[in-house]
Formats: sequence, structure tokens, C-alpha cells
Amino acid sequence: MRSVVWSLMTVAAVALAGCNSSSNSSSPSSAGTEDQSAATPAAAANTVTGTITLRGGITPSNQDKLVINLVDVTAQGSAPLATKTIAPATTFPLKFELDFSPANVAPNDLYIVQVELTDGERHYSMPIQAPVLTKGNPVANVTIELAPEQTPGEKMLAAFQGLQKQIGGMKRTSGTKLEPNASRAWQVFRDGTEVKFIRELVDYGDKGFTSTDYAYKDGKPWVVQQQKKANQGAKATSTDTAGWGDDGSLVLKTHEAGGNTDTLSDSDAASLQQQSKEILNLATNGKGK
Repeated sequence: MRSVVWSLMTVAAVALAGCNSSSNSSSPSSAGTEDQSAATPAAAANTVTGTITLRGGITPSNQDKLVINLVDVTAQGSAPLATKTIAPATTFPLKFELDFSPANVAPNDLYIVQVELTDGERHYSMPIQAPVLTKGNPVANVTIELAPEQTPGEKMLAAFQGLQKQIGGMKRTSGTKLEPNASRAWQVFRDGTEVKFIRELVDYGDKGFTSTDYAYKDGKPWVVQQQKKANQGAKATSTDTAGWGDDGSLVLKTHEAGGNTDTLSDSDAASLQQQSKEILNLATNGKGK
């Protein structure tokens, strides 16, 4: 009877020891795995992604060029961390992806995505900066909006229209001239002694009527806008506008007719420039001022 009891106790002890041994051997292995997982850092970002849209729903031509740069603005003058050029970029919204090396990222620096779109004379820029990558800023789903800037011609036209609104406060003189095929009348507007503006009306009888505004800078033609009509009381059938930069280059050149706006030809612009010189000479008795 004793021998049977001893045998059962021995079996139980051996079994218990085996369980403890199994439990103890698995515990260090599991802890080691957890420690190893905790010690492995998350992979650093190596891509910035986002979407570019155009304000106003404008559709650029097939000659445009889009340049995207990832720039460190803290280290001014440094080369972009990443850059991409797309030409043409005619479909917007446009998704982009910039790949870079995480080793080149300075955690305390500020990074932004810079985007520029050029479409002929038209440039598009970012009204709002797009910080990314560091200081809690995103690396994915970055939203960028581009807004159109005025072209040089549009800036000139706006300045010309501003001058038109000012002529009421300038010194004014007037004159007339009867010619074989036309009746001509004009008003000269001066700021001090300098001619700034001349408004001319020419009646060609059954051949039509023109109303022309001439603006000058330093005694030289600056902007000319001429409306052609069937007669003085009629609506304009066309409006031609030309303007020249300080170097004499043709900056503004538009022809409007029938609700459409086209580019004014160089020859028509040259004709307006010549008319501007002739009326200045006529209205100032050859003095030019």
C-alpha cells in the first residue's frame, strides 16, 4: 500500500516540476520578443504626397510647366530636398509625390512644399505656404492651391485705367482741326507741365468714328486704347489696346470685337503708337508738352 502511494506522489512531483520548467522557459522568450519589438523604431517618412488645385477653375494651355520643390526654409539657399517638373500639366486637381532621403532631414528645421506654374505670360503662385515633414506637419494628403497672378499686360492695363479715373483733377486744354476727310477734336490733360493724357474724337463721316485715349510717360507713348464705331452715338464695334514698357517693348496688345478678345497685331500696335506721337505733336504745337 505504501509503495503505491509513494509512486503516485513521485509522478505528481515530476509532472509539477515539468510544468514549472515549461512555464519558466517560455517566459524569457516572450519577454525577449517584446523587448526587441519595443526597441525597433518606426520607419522614417521618405515621401511627401498631396494634391494641387487651381483657384477659379482655370484650365491652363498645353504649353504650361509645373515645378514642385521640397525646400528647407530654415537653411535658406540650400538645394531642394526633392524636386519634380511636370510639363505640360493640363489636368487639375493634380496629385503629386516627392521622394527624398530621410537622412537629409534636420528635425528642427522647417520644410515646405513650393509649387510654381508657368503658362506663357501667366504665372500661378501659392497664396498660402504648405509646411510639411517636421514640427508636427503632415507628409501625406497635403493640399496646395495655386492662384493666377496678373500678367505684365494686365498690370499695365490696370494702371492705365487708374490714370483714366484721375484726369478729372488735371489741368485741361482743348483743340479742334477740320481735315478734308475728317473732323478732329481733342482734350489734353496735364499734371503740372507734363502731358499725361489726351482724349481724341475723330469723325470720318460715313467711314466711321474713333474715340481714342492716349497715355504718356516722360513724353513717350505709354498706353493707347482706341474704340471704333459707326458714328459717335453708336456702340463700339472693336476696341484695340496697346502699351509699351520703359524699354519700348510691346507689353499690352489686345483686340476686342464681337465679345472675343484676341492678340493685337504688331502692325496695328505700331499704328496706334504712331497716332499717339502725331496727336501729341498736334495738340502741343510741336512742343511735346
